[in-house]
Amino acid sequence: MLLSLGKMDSELKSQLSRETHIFRLQVWEVIGIAVALIIIAILSVLSFCLTSEKKSRRSKAGLPVIRIPQVSKEIKEVRVEHVSASNFAPREGILLTIQDKNNKDSDKVLVHLDMGKKRKNGASSCSRPGSFHYLEMIDKYSESGEEVSVNQPSSSSLYNIATPSPLSGLPESHLGWGHWFTLRDLEIATNKFSKENVIGEGGYGVVYRGELINGTPVAVKKILNQLGQAEKEFRVEVDAIGHVRHKNLVRLLGYCIEGTHRILVYEYVNNGNLEQWLHGAMRQHGYLTWEARMKVLIGTSKALAYLHEAIEPKVVHRDIKSSNILINDEFNAKVSDFGLAKLLGAGKSHVTTRVMGTFG
Repeated sequence: MLLSLGKMDSELKSQLSRETHIFRLQVWEVIGIAVALIIIAILSVLSFCLTSEKKSRRSKAGLPVIRIPQVSKEIKEVRVEHVSASNFAPREGILLTIQDKNNKDSDKVLVHLDMGKKRKNGASSCSRPGSFHYLEMIDKYSESGEEVSVNQPSSSSLYNIATPSPLSGLPESHLGWGHWFTLRDLEIATNKFSKENVIGEGGYGVVYRGELINGTPVAVKKILNQLGQAEKEFRVEVDAIGHVRHKNLVRLLGYCIEGTHRILVYEYVNNGNLEQWLHGAMRQHGYLTWEARMKVLIGTSKALAYLHEAIEPKVVHRDIKSSNILINDEFNAKVSDFGLAKLLGAGKSHVTTRVMGTFG
């Protein structure tokens, strides 16, 4: 057996040592070269695959990530209804209603788009082409699934909507912050300034209760012309609170300048003033609890802090007294009567003035 194994080994060696026709190379040399070529080919393929994979990763990292935006599947519905523009109380135009259909307690926004056509409502009315008028805002505007409708409502449907602005439905005036009333408007509102509508009298004027043509109750202050005091007080009040909006300040809705008449129109606060609740006619309705007194005190403090710190020019009231602090149904204080106020310019921290005030 050993002899047979030795014979096979010698035969294998002789076969591997035999010359071939490939450059006279021996068989074992050809086999070695073939194996080496195969290994080189495998390594080349692996190297190519790794290189291409790295390049693809780099290219993906360099590109911005694109995300498909989430678009609501709810189709926005746009309705256009044409009705007679004469029925629309403010002016000829269209009313935009935006409502979220995905929520039953949805937010609603109504915006009036002025078409720029003037209506003949007297000398005090005018229109501004292309202006937008905010009529109603309930909660907040929803960004998705909203319904947009464009229509021209009648005056009856318009007044069924609770609007926050007491000037809704009145012709547009030249003022940016309020309304320019005519003397005729205020005579109608106060029944020709009848004595039955007097709700207060002071050293500089008489205050009447009135009602505008849109049903809004107002307080109309007719300033008495005493040695030019009417013009002075009128200018002071308009400059002081014309643009001011604060829940603890009586809002100035507009004014009237006609001949020698100087008239201011305020929001109507229907629950008396602090003096009446403490010492006057309102005591028959009850008394102020400590909680209500603190609410009035804090509201008055907030109003004065706002006038002194939050606006430019700052406003110094100079006539704070209980009769000038009005109280609404929720016992929120509203500071009124800015006839003696003084404006404090930018950069000034105090004002030097003579002692001012009225009895009360």
